[in-house]
Amino acid sequence: MGIRKVSELDWQGKKVTVAGLGVSGIPAARVLHGLGAVVTVVNDGDDERSRAQAAELEAEGITVRLGDGATLPAGTELIVTTPGWRPDKPLFQAAAEAGVEVWGDVELAWRLRGPDAAPWLAVTGTNGKTTTVRMLASILQAAGLRTAAVGNIGVSLLDAVLGEETYDVLAVELSSYQLHWAPSLRAHSAAVLNLAPDHLDWHGSMEAYAADKGRIYEGNQVACVYNVADQVTEDLVREADVEEGCRAIGFTLGTPGPSQLGVVEGILVDRAFVENRQKNAQELAEVSDVQPPAPHNIANALAAAALARAYGVEPKAVRDGLRAFRPDPHRIELVEEIEGVVYVDDSKATNTHAAEASLAAYDPIVWIAGGLAKGATFDELVRNSAKRLAGVVLIGRDRALIREALARHAPEVPVVDLDRTDTGAMSAAVQEATRLARPGDTVLLAPACASMDMFADYNKRGEAFADAVRALATTGHA
Repeated sequence: MGIRKVSELDWQGKKVTVAGLGVSGIPAARVLHGLGAVVTVVNDGDDERSRAQAAELEAEGITVRLGDGATLPAGTELIVTTPGWRPDKPLFQAAAEAGVEVWGDVELAWRLRGPDAAPWLAVTGTNGKTTTVRMLASILQAAGLRTAAVGNIGVSLLDAVLGEETYDVLAVELSSYQLHWAPSLRAHSAAVLNLAPDHLDWHGSMEAYAADKGRIYEGNQVACVYNVADQVTEDLVREADVEEGCRAIGFTLGTPGPSQLGVVEGILVDRAFVENRQKNAQELAEVSDVQPPAPHNIANALAAAALARAYGVEPKAVRDGLRAFRPDPHRIELVEEIEGVVYVDDSKATNTHAAEASLAAYDPIVWIAGGLAKGATFDELVRNSAKRLAGVVLIGRDRALIREALARHAPEVPVVDLDRTDTGAMSAAVQEATRLARPGDTVLLAPACASMDMFADYNKRGEAFADAVRALATTGHA
């Protein structure tokens, strides 16, 4: 990677500790070393993979200390942490006592931007971040702008900021972890899509989680985009310290008011970035231009459109960008239709909020659910979705929690409890769901749980579901 000259800070000889190896720690260490900093990487783990990564960095002249991520190296002037390290780690407590700042990789990228750097259109929320950011990038590309979807989406912000390729604007996905460690970030415009309990073990409380999400609005220049249906997101806008003239822009699945985007008779419309928004609205796209046109995906499209319009993108580019966009695998993805039954893979629905949005898109449903609950409870999810359920197949370690919620709130719904965690469990789940389904039903994998009790990740879980469905289509049995 070619690196443009960075002049904002004098890194030569600066003693920087990088906390954690991995997808953000290793690039950060290399960038800082290349800028002349004296870099020490500390890492809790001391396994075979860590040792191999350490050997590569040490060969480049970077010090790595394995098996001790708690002690602050002598002389440390700055810590740059990977997002996953919790704020209560002893290393950070030691840093606070020593008066040493802690940055995340996003903060580092923000500080290293050049004087003519591309502005950031930033997105966070409990669910829908990746889809919204990729929709936004598609819209910006349709407008002829040089852009990329970056951040928590898998493309390193450091690469985007320091690479030789230049951009007009960046579509940036930010997690609550990243925002916690990004105190000076100031986006052109930003959106919080929704908020539901998640990662509370990391943040300590729902209030702390919401506060970290709300950091994305700090210093916004043009628009703070919020979800009209989620009052907490609007509250975060009200609490934010923004630049003078920055506007609050809502998005809604209903008819929009002034300074909002919404839906009118199957049309996505803008009453925020038009002249005389008290009386006028601008057509942006049709609901059918959004694939799939599930309610939560329409909400994602409206948020992406709001950020694009805040940047000055014309309506035609919004429509063309949404038409060109296709979601990543395992996000409400149609797998097959077999004998009148539709099979949908939403393995990415790893928490109750995401699962409820997925369940709201179909009716009637044979629901495949379960996995690692991560401390979640399921009463509200089941209560709100019960009328849509034609049957349920439960898998995974914490399936009993869902079964108990079903017994309380949907006792008439037939439930199959699969006490299996072997590699054939998903095939058995699809077989049982097929037995329960009738023509017109949707068999929906929306687990509401993490996957790691049975699968390497949600991708592998979704692939297992799709493979089982395709086997059913080919052979007539799962």
